[in-house]
Amino acid sequence: MPGFGGKPGVVLIAFLASVGVHADTLTVAVASNFAETLRVIASNFEEQTGHEVRVIQGSSGKLYAQIVNGAPFDVFLSADLRRPEMLEAQSLTVDGSGFTYAVGQLVLWSRDSDFADGACLDGLQKLGKKKLAIANPLLAPYGVAAKEYLVASGLWDEVQGNLVYGENVAQTLQYAATGNASIAMIANSQLEQAKRFDGVCALPIAAGAHSEILQQVVELAAASDAVLAGQFLEFLRGPGSRAIISAHGYLLPELQ
Repeated sequence: MPGFGGKPGVVLIAFLASVGVHADTLTVAVASNFAETLRVIASNFEEQTGHEVRVIQGSSGKLYAQIVNGAPFDVFLSADLRRPEMLEAQSLTVDGSGFTYAVGQLVLWSRDSDFADGACLDGLQKLGKKKLAIANPLLAPYGVAAKEYLVASGLWDEVQGNLVYGENVAQTLQYAATGNASIAMIANSQLEQAKRFDGVCALPIAAGAHSEILQQVVELAAASDAVLAGQFLEFLRGPGSRAIISAHGYLLPELQ
């Protein structure tokens, strides 16, 4: 191969490697509630495609702010619909790429022995000086749902002095697990993780008691490899990924 200094094989391999290093790694930003589920899905994707998935987790609000400020993410799995829509309005997403990948469920959980025998609801209604942990409604969709439930139940004003805010729903579970709060409103998907903390009650909150937690994914306009990002989104929509999502405590949306 003329023009390659007599070492065509070495030069070509080096060239292909330099191209592939960037293209073969997908950076996915994900809301904390879905991080563990995503890691299972990402592992399957890596095994089947040979591409690497780098997972960055945080509250939906903080990840949104990072994207607006130029964070080099390829795909964003939010815990709500609003922030992907806001990114779309700013032309920061690929048109038509978004869809709801999971529907979250809210659970009242405690390891406080005073709430034994499934007395989560009684404990919430009679907190006294005990602390209630919820995700920050300004940052986390699960916090929005928790506030909506408390407002609808007539408890919001009453619990103001008892609230401990987690930056995200993962931190909310930590507060209750470590005793910094007596009771918490967490994601149903966290119940498996919560088992190791010997909880005494877990009460699902009726979906109609708050707005649906529609968790939306979008491909970002700044994605380093649009083909790979699109491939991952199709994998996320696939039956294997949906089975994993369901097994981790989420409801499955109808796909369009």
